[in-house]
Amino acid sequence: MDDGTAGRPWTLALWLGGLTAALHLATAADSWDLFRDELYYLANARHLGAGYVDHPPLVGWLTALFRTLLGDSKLAIRAWPALAAGGTVVAACGIARELGGRRWAQLLAGSATAVAPGYLALFGILSMNAADVLFWALGFWVLTRLLGRPELSWWLPFGVVAGLGLLTKLSMLFLLAGLAVGLLLTRDWRHLRSRSLWAGALVAALLASPFLVWQVLHGWPTVEFMRNASEGKIAEIAPLDFAGAQLPSMGWAAVPLVLAGLAWLLLAGAGRPWRALGWTLLAVLVLLLTQRAKPYYFTPAFTLLFAAGGVAVERWSGGPGRTAVAWIRPAYLALLVAGGLAFLPLVKPVLGVEETVAYQAALGREPGTDERKQVGRLSQFFSDRLGWRDLAETVASVHASLPAGERDAACAFAQNYGQAGALDYYRRELDLPAVVSGHNSYWLWGPGECTGEVLIVIDGDREDLEELFATAELATVYRCPDCMPYEAVKEIWIARGLRAPLADAWPTVRHYD
Repeated sequence: MDDGTAGRPWTLALWLGGLTAALHLATAADSWDLFRDELYYLANARHLGAGYVDHPPLVGWLTALFRTLLGDSKLAIRAWPALAAGGTVVAACGIARELGGRRWAQLLAGSATAVAPGYLALFGILSMNAADVLFWALGFWVLTRLLGRPELSWWLPFGVVAGLGLLTKLSMLFLLAGLAVGLLLTRDWRHLRSRSLWAGALVAALLASPFLVWQVLHGWPTVEFMRNASEGKIAEIAPLDFAGAQLPSMGWAAVPLVLAGLAWLLLAGAGRPWRALGWTLLAVLVLLLTQRAKPYYFTPAFTLLFAAGGVAVERWSGGPGRTAVAWIRPAYLALLVAGGLAFLPLVKPVLGVEETVAYQAALGREPGTDERKQVGRLSQFFSDRLGWRDLAETVASVHASLPAGERDAACAFAQNYGQAGALDYYRRELDLPAVVSGHNSYWLWGPGECTGEVLIVIDGDREDLEELFATAELATVYRCPDCMPYEAVKEIWIARGLRAPLADAWPTVRHYD
């Protein structure tokens, strides 16, 4: 019998990982604009440092590396998230293998990971979430090996993974807190007394220390950002709604797999060595429910659930005397893949705007957002991919209309990092002026050489501008019907003669959220 270890044990995992990465690469160069956050991460890559207001530095470092190697095209900037998707699938197969899963368990785990709608979305764009999911998956892989074998030296590799995860996104703290709860509840004193565990913790802390030092030197901006985002930006969601939002994210066909996996970890005799991880998942969920968290914050936990579910299904459908239910394996696999791919047009812009609206209506899906914002015909995940080039071209035409002397002195002021990132991204191609903003890391980067002598202001208010400048002239109005409603209509102003030095006024424009 094939136990998943004979011959070439990683062939299946590598094939699944390669196909997953290829799917994301094949759909990377779509006809829509870049996503709002992608524009910001590209700006991060042009301002490398040990931290940013709203996230740790690793995404900026990775983006800078791949921009240097491959350029600024959509395919280039989405290359490393696609590779992270493939790596996550390989890790899911590895987790299943460490849990005792044979080929079918690994196939189910890898396939569920490859087509989970939440993962199709997160790995389809340049984002810290792609690396975050990968590091959680790698962490689970190491933990399943740690808990299932006698040697404790794997706490050091786990420390490396955790440290890199903390350099990616602070949500790694949820996993670490949940793991502590899991080990305490299962009274696994062997690990808690291990020097290797504490050495791994030290390694994680050392790897994350550049971001911590950066926070201290800059007055803890991320604390202010998280407080403001929690109080004014992230939409409130009831616990049941939070839990319910996980179901379409993991894929409806994967729900039985996930429930089987959680039950196997917590209740099955064969799952006893990894029981701490079952409690870890529940602890993470409870922690997120007590915070004002977005539902997708729990998606990095899916890989462990998929892997454990694969093991449970494989054992139930393939044991002695179970020939009569063996058909469930290929049938369920087909349903799992088909169900995930059916959501593809809802999480990736593979269709046009009108076709996407029609498809979401056909599936009975209402457009939504995790933030306290209105939406139009499209969810925020799609609306935030529209209008950025048009905005940049509008500002470029206003800039080009200025007299030569004013053109040289002008810069643009954007209200948020999406607007600023769009002008930065298209700056060279459209001959745009330098852009400044008070939003998040743009504020920390400062006004640079912008003097305020001539300022093209996106979405300004005449009364406010006339208090600050000698003159304020409405140049044009930018319109984007299917953008987020708050971005749909923007007045573009030309403000001249700032009454006070811009450096003096700069502290008043800061907003972290």
